[in-house]
Amino acid sequence: MTFDRDEAEVLVGRSWRGLVSRSWPRSLAGQAIALQVIVIAVIVMIGSALALVDARQDGDEAARQQVVSIATALADAPSTASAIQSGRATEILQPVTEAVRTNTDIAFITIMSPDAIRFTHTDPRQIGGKYLGTIAPALRGETFTEVYTGTLGPSIRAVVPVLDPDGDVVGLVSAGITQQTLAQRWREQIPAIVVVGLGALAVSLLGVWAIRRRLLRQTHGLAPDELRVMYEHHDAILHSVSEGLVVLDGDRVAIVNDEARRLLGLPPGTISPSDLPAFLHDHDPGVRDEVHVTDDRVLVVNRSTVRGSDADRSDDRPTSKRSEVVTIRDRTELQGALGELSSLQVLTDSLRAQAHEAANKLHAVITMVEMGRPEDAVTFATEELALSQRLVDRLSADVGEPALVALLLGKTAQADERGIALTVTEDTHLPTTSAATAHLPLSAQEIVTVLGNLVDNAMDACDRDDPWVEVTVTSDDDELVIRVADSGAGMDADAFERAMQRGYSTKSDVNHHGLGLALVAQVVKRHGGTLTADVTYGSVVTVTVPVVTS
Repeated sequence: MTFDRDEAEVLVGRSWRGLVSRSWPRSLAGQAIALQVIVIAVIVMIGSALALVDARQDGDEAARQQVVSIATALADAPSTASAIQSGRATEILQPVTEAVRTNTDIAFITIMSPDAIRFTHTDPRQIGGKYLGTIAPALRGETFTEVYTGTLGPSIRAVVPVLDPDGDVVGLVSAGITQQTLAQRWREQIPAIVVVGLGALAVSLLGVWAIRRRLLRQTHGLAPDELRVMYEHHDAILHSVSEGLVVLDGDRVAIVNDEARRLLGLPPGTISPSDLPAFLHDHDPGVRDEVHVTDDRVLVVNRSTVRGSDADRSDDRPTSKRSEVVTIRDRTELQGALGELSSLQVLTDSLRAQAHEAANKLHAVITMVEMGRPEDAVTFATEELALSQRLVDRLSADVGEPALVALLLGKTAQADERGIALTVTEDTHLPTTSAATAHLPLSAQEIVTVLGNLVDNAMDACDRDDPWVEVTVTSDDDELVIRVADSGAGMDADAFERAMQRGYSTKSDVNHHGLGLALVAQVVKRHGGTLTADVTYGSVVTVTVPVVTS
């Protein structure tokens, strides 16, 4: 079986990619650390190379400064000019230059005449020969350096003029260091640079290892694709769940899903703690089925602490820094249904009580007939019927809304059964025509909600020794007034304010135990009305709702 060149390259490429894929870390932490190790290794190698280049440049510069200093010192010495002018330059200066060269560890020191004839040299055989190199700038009185290949090989050298007292150039001094010597000095620094580079690499790898451990704990060893899928599913779930979800991380809002924004009336974009309703401002985990009434909704709230990493599980974290998950369910529609069911239950209880009372009265009438007193039986039955009919007739005449009439009749029967005197005052009056009823600021259901809850609260709060409740409902062109008084002690201003803001319930019957007044306040606030309480002839709660004219 044979392969052409292209097929072989494809197979080699696939094999290489497969090898890289198998050897490449799977987890996000592993991949992040592998990339960091590669980057750090490249940086250390580049840094070491730059350090070597810099060391070489520094060595060359230091060599230039050294040879300039040595040549200048010899050229400026008066003995040098005197020796040249005496004609005994080699005899006097050769020992001096060799001593200086040996002590300074440079390659050569050459003193020459202005026409470049050597007086001194490292190799005595070169004395008297021609100096190899540039001397023109020195003959002009300048000090300069150059790289030149002489008898000892390539070198960095400096040439300095020797001046007599009159300022004339009588000779030249050249000092130099061979590049071979400089390379040796440079190579001697390589081990130190390598040790520093390896030390930096080791410290970096130690830090990377610590980061890897932390990443593994925080990502649970998941691969990037797994984290991406998890995030996409997480985001999809947040947007699709029918419950509101808010995640509070200390003093910031970490997550708010679409349903929570709708239920809490939050704006789009980033949410700050100040945007949340008051009942979410405090860290209060462990709450179950807590009922809160907002301006237009009845919400059931559950709160629990986030159990994440070991650090998050620690109870040492300040309360304000702990995280919690808040779930919110909308019970507005359910509350409305429960309100209607409660009204039907009141009506059922009223009918049951009336049936029970009617049975008692029927027994009394039958007994009177059996006793041979039919006239008394007729009188008794007629008076009871007239009494009930008068209440029905009065309410039907004064209150045009059938639902409200049914509510008042039911509450009257319920109060009578509980031994409470419930009175609908003579001031009670609502429009009886359909057109006038349509202009009431509250709908029939809202009136039933407001009045039903106020009467329930009043019957629960009235004095047991003298139980009575008084109801007044009036309306004119400007406002609707609903007033309920009872014989109870009433509430102070703070308690009344708290009762209007929210209610609590851990029982299935969420229509009681604190929700009543909050639901009333919700309706009143929605229509721009007022809800007040005072203690005068009894505990009096008054609802005033303005009539909005179109």
